[in-house]
Amino acid sequence: MKKLLITVFVLFGMTSAFAGGDAAAGKTKSAACAACHGADGNSLAGAFPKLAGQGERYLVKQMKDIQCGALSASEQKQRKCDGRPVPQMTGQLDNLSDQDLADIAAYYAGQATSVGQAKEALVQKGEAIYRGGISEKGVAACTACHSPTGKGNGPAGFPALSGQHADYVATQLKAFRKAADGDKTGRMNDGETSVMRDIAYRMSDGDIEAVSSYVSGLH
Repeated sequence: MKKLLITVFVLFGMTSAFAGGDAAAGKTKSAACAACHGADGNSLAGAFPKLAGQGERYLVKQMKDIQCGALSASEQKQRKCDGRPVPQMTGQLDNLSDQDLADIAAYYAGQATSVGQAKEALVQKGEAIYRGGISEKGVAACTACHSPTGKGNGPAGFPALSGQHADYVATQLKAFRKAADGDKTGRMNDGETSVMRDIAYRMSDGDIEAVSSYVSGLH
């Protein structure tokens, strides 16, 4: 919980430094993204995240982290950036400026998110984890950062989970867990407090499947 509070304070402290982009320009600049993420940011395949309705701050950070992930370890250290290697994104963001990223983020942030359908057999367990965490494992409730409705917290940079593909959410939780277990190929761009790594490390495959399914139908 201490890590969670520190992260909230740090991210809220950065809010005033964020400048939004131009959604109209972003629509044009996002044309190449449509093949995987859908023209309006609602991807059809579970391997690709839905971007529609995500907060601008979160989207910009992830795109910058992906740009950073394409750099060598020494370059990442020199630039002091959080690398997030995403093979499917190789080359996609290489020539985009900070303004381009802000514009694309603004466009997707303004789109409506489509909602999926949670597996009925997993709803009870998934909801219990999302709203109450897992006390015996020290897993905090997801609502603390992602809101009771799954809309996230745009100003703080916490992502929306409502309607996100269950497969994608599960993959990311397992990637955070892998990183927490010392595997450098896992996902490590959750900041110095490693909040998501700490949470995912305490979750079983069953826990991850249940909460991932639940958020896909949450709205």
